[in-house]
Amino acid sequence: MTELSHLDDQGHARMVDVGDKPPTRRRAQARATLVVGEGVMQAIAAGATPKGNVYETARIAAILGAKRTAELIPLCHPLPLDHVEVAFTPAADRIEISASAATRSPTGVEMEALTACAIAGLTLYDMLKALSKEMHLEGLHLVAKSGGRSGEYRAPDA
Repeated sequence: MTELSHLDDQGHARMVDVGDKPPTRRRAQARATLVVGEGVMQAIAAGATPKGNVYETARIAAILGAKRTAELIPLCHPLPLDHVEVAFTPAADRIEISASAATRSPTGVEMEALTACAIAGLTLYDMLKALSKEMHLEGLHLVAKSGGRSGEYRAPDA
């Protein structure tokens, strides 16, 4: 790495100028895990959570989070999102969260996918905290990305 793109020649933070980059189809997928415990998972399966359908509320929050990423992450470009998808895979004591985002833009969509995952996990935590204070969100990471100058990326665990 020869140059830090978010610093000007005086070391001040700046938003990268992507105006000369061509828009291309870009996709990103992220993943995280909310460890909740077996008792909480049993309550979810039985429909006995105090705040209702935790998955659909978290899905809507995640999509909203992806759409508002530029308002949350300094120097992040606002992107026109073509698609955001959020999925939940329940296990014995945890919920696997997967989010993907797509755009036709001159800059990447990784932060939107990561933000969607994080917001989904935080929303699930909020909706389930009455059942347990021992939950934790772990393993937030980029699984894959495509498009743009840097091309394809796939995490080793993907």
